[in-house]
Amino acid sequence: MRSVAAAGGRRWPQALAGLGVALGAMAAMLWYGGAARHEPLPGLPDAGAVTVWALPLARLGVQVFAVTTIGLLLAAVVLSPRQEGGLSAVGYQRLRAAGWTALAWFFSAVATLCYTLSDLIGAPVAEAVTVTSMENFILSVNLGQAFALTGGLAFVVFWICRLSLRPTGATLALVLALLAVVPPVFTGHAASAGDHQIAVSSMLLHVIPVTLWVGGLFALLVTGRGQPGHLAMAVHRFSPLATACLAAVTFSGVISAFVRLPTPAAFVTNRYGHITLLKIGLLVAIGLAGLLQRRSAMPALQRGDRRVFVRVAVVEVLLFAAAVGAAVALSRTEAPRGQAEGDDLATAMLGFPMPPPLTVGEMIFGWLPDPLLLAAPLTAAGCYLAGVWRLHRRGDRWPMARTAAFLAGCVVVLIAASSGLARYGPVLFSVHMVQHLLLMMVAPILMVLSAPVTLALRTLRKAQDPAWPGLREWIQGLLHSRYAMVLTHPIVALTIYVGSMYVMYFTGIFEIALRSHAAHLAMVAHFFAGGYLFFWLVIGVDPGGRPKLSAPIRILLVLISMILHAILGLVIMQSTELLAGNWFTTLARDWGPTLLDDQHTAGGIAWSFGEIPTVLVIIILVRQWIQADEREQRRLDRAAARAEASGVEDAHAAYNRMLAQLAQSDRGVDAGEGTPPRAAGTPAPPPGG
Repeated sequence: MRSVAAAGGRRWPQALAGLGVALGAMAAMLWYGGAARHEPLPGLPDAGAVTVWALPLARLGVQVFAVTTIGLLLAAVVLSPRQEGGLSAVGYQRLRAAGWTALAWFFSAVATLCYTLSDLIGAPVAEAVTVTSMENFILSVNLGQAFALTGGLAFVVFWICRLSLRPTGATLALVLALLAVVPPVFTGHAASAGDHQIAVSSMLLHVIPVTLWVGGLFALLVTGRGQPGHLAMAVHRFSPLATACLAAVTFSGVISAFVRLPTPAAFVTNRYGHITLLKIGLLVAIGLAGLLQRRSAMPALQRGDRRVFVRVAVVEVLLFAAAVGAAVALSRTEAPRGQAEGDDLATAMLGFPMPPPLTVGEMIFGWLPDPLLLAAPLTAAGCYLAGVWRLHRRGDRWPMARTAAFLAGCVVVLIAASSGLARYGPVLFSVHMVQHLLLMMVAPILMVLSAPVTLALRTLRKAQDPAWPGLREWIQGLLHSRYAMVLTHPIVALTIYVGSMYVMYFTGIFEIALRSHAAHLAMVAHFFAGGYLFFWLVIGVDPGGRPKLSAPIRILLVLISMILHAILGLVIMQSTELLAGNWFTTLARDWGPTLLDDQHTAGGIAWSFGEIPTVLVIIILVRQWIQADEREQRRLDRAAARAEASGVEDAHAAYNRMLAQLAQSDRGVDAGEGTPPRAAGTPAPPPGG
């Protein structure tokens, strides 16, 4: 342990150099963008020069410590060997280091809260920050809520890292750390621009991959000295992740830039565009360095030479540091008006102008593509087809019906989340209900029947070294984990599937999902995940840790869900009170049905159309039941044939023969033939019995 820490200590000057580059890039870009030029306007309150510089410095601290925390946790969970199923010495060291950087992340978030409040009020931090003002800022302002949530999650990560000794705890800390990165994405330029749903989703696709990419590289650089083969294995495992992150960052960065800049010419005519071009150039340089790492450093590592990896990794970290500094400067630089920005209320609420009256043409051609909701089904389809192709190359067959079902499910998700349904969903409750049914019933049914887990287990290679579990072992571990056992309990799955619909529509969550793109994304994910979990339990063909339920129990679950779903539709259809009334009333749609009539239509859709997939599920269940009985009978017939060929009576045949003898004996007694003969192997009755 001490040798690992000492090796890491020799690398910390490189980390400090990276921090210095980030600070320098941030300062230069802030000055160039105009945010750091302290020129208070006459008559307006002024927060002072300290806040002007301290606020971006605190936000830089949030990003730097987020990157280091996530990188160290990623290295502890994925890029470190295991020792008897637990963390190895180097994994333990990385987990403990992540705890301290998470604590620094927490303090940076607190500082960001204080200086942001000072900036908004226009007073020095000592005057602006009081208990009352901070409470109001956290509870009432989106920016305050975002950084308060980030700080809270970072503090939880700190305690998990201090208390946990197992890979499960480290994995939980990594998931929470990734969630802590998300809230600030929903503030700033992306959330306030036109087409904010596109800008925010592209930022999510940008920020999370960059954090994983640079964080993992940083962790390998500063804590990469262990046993000779460990660093080579870690870099080999990290390389596919870095490639995927590069693709996601490139895709999302292009979309984000074009959403925020009104024309391509703004890249060269606007200072915001200039900093954006610099950031793009830095990312291109990082990609080239990664290519050099893959072609030169990895072969050298396999020979035991770390020098090439260290040199290239240092360059990558410095480039990343400059990119992070430029990103912080962008958040404080005034952006030009985006292409879809407008001054009307509908655009401010929706992120796009009020759509025209609903027609078939608008529904088919009026798409509202969301980068995140486009990337998810397309990536899933690509991975599934890659698995089928791998099976085909090695001579195995995979049913075409399953492939068609999975691709059809991906298409349903695309249509529900990015077509005209996405544009009219926030405007018409009835259209939203169609989205709901497609995401929660149609798409999950198709994907469950396609057996993606079975395909993954058949195509992914087994880990050659038990100390380095691969994706296949992770999937198997998840399927048999306690969390999976709880989630797949019939009552839990039914409650998540049906109960969440009542909670969504009869509390304020539905209106929150309409007003917040973050809540909207969470709603889409929950609809799909809840439906997938329920139908996996009912008609799924993938393996799991819990034994399959009997067919009658599964049919009963489906009937209960159908009844509860019908009740939900009837309640909505007969309601005289508007659901999410503040949203729909403020939006003031001037065409189409009245708000209450549209709500009744939504209830009718939930009551009528929602039962069609359920009836299909029952038909599939009955068919699976019949097929299971036929398979069992064929198995018994094969066992009997083997027993007859070998001359040895199998247990099933012996049992049937005994029943036949007992039946024959009963008939003899009924005919008055006296005491029935005793079956072979049965004990004689006691004397006098």
